[in-house]
Amino acid sequence: MLFAPYLLLLATLLLSLDPISAFPMALDSSSQKLSNTTYGPIPGQSSYYSNYNGTFPPFPANITAPILPTASGDPGPDDELWQNLLSAEWIVYSFYQQAVELFNTSSFTALGLPNTTYQRIVEIRDNEAGHLRIFQDQISATSIKPGACKYQYPFTTPDVFLPFVSFIEVSSMAFITGLAEQAKLNSSKGALVAIGETESRHNTWSLIDIWNISPFAGPADTSYPYANQILDLTNVFVVNGSCPVENPTYPAPRQNLPRFASANGTKSVAPGSRLVIEFTEPDNQPQFCAEKDYYAVYFHGVSNITVPFDPKTNSMTIPAEFEAKGLILGVITDEPGAPTLESCLAGPQIFLQQPGQFGVVLSSSL
Repeated sequence: MLFAPYLLLLATLLLSLDPISAFPMALDSSSQKLSNTTYGPIPGQSSYYSNYNGTFPPFPANITAPILPTASGDPGPDDELWQNLLSAEWIVYSFYQQAVELFNTSSFTALGLPNTTYQRIVEIRDNEAGHLRIFQDQISATSIKPGACKYQYPFTTPDVFLPFVSFIEVSSMAFITGLAEQAKLNSSKGALVAIGETESRHNTWSLIDIWNISPFAGPADTSYPYANQILDLTNVFVVNGSCPVENPTYPAPRQNLPRFASANGTKSVAPGSRLVIEFTEPDNQPQFCAEKDYYAVYFHGVSNITVPFDPKTNSMTIPAEFEAKGLILGVITDEPGAPTLESCLAGPQIFLQQPGQFGVVLSSSL
């Protein structure tokens, strides 16, 4: 048994390793293993989704292929909702994973930020990986569980990355509240609220530690009823043609509304600001009729306010009545209040209020 001492030494070394750190490389790479909900660390029962500190993608993000159905039959009542959310979560998780791989502690301390900043980003990345697993497990065995695409994000430096943290977190809260309105099962509604609470914690940390401002957004964060429209905005980060062919349309159903952005020269997106907007997709432009009235409907908190929209000048005003907290969502409609999905003609656009100094930049570029 010439190799016995070496085998014993190898076993000793493996046992001495942190099992959390070692876990990603140890798993079978087959995505079908993930159809077993007990495979790998279980969110809420394992500390893995809080304490994994590696730069290698954590489980289940180290297995990026779609998970094919393992049973026949009708889809679950909320399968489409969870498929949409899983596809969105791949985008959010990958945003943080790219930052974990690109930066380190000194990247942020060089900006004068706390020496815990990088570690908090790692922890958020871990939470988002846990969301991937939760959403995979929510989809029934009769439906496909979407895999990862390739993604591009508009940052290479930490100072550009950080404003997007607040943007992504508050956007997540807005579409999660909308999805809760769509959910058919009470268990789905409860799970969505629980996920939204975690996203709120992420944003609270960012506002306090990064921006040194109050984390409070007033008595209610913004709720928007048409979650898929917000999800569609995140397609800007998806590399065209990179998604697995097995993936369902994202989001489904998809309206593919024309996008709009604040025009160059915009000074403010705070309440009371007069805006001129640009429709940014040459091949996807709204069609306006001269004899009809059009509106910009703004959502903030749990209410909305309608103002006139002039399609000749593409101008509108953000309601001065709103508190400059959290985010404001604006959509172009042909009916006051945007009472139906079909009444929405373009947008929505997100006008970030906290940290307010980035609201113009983000609404002009996304």
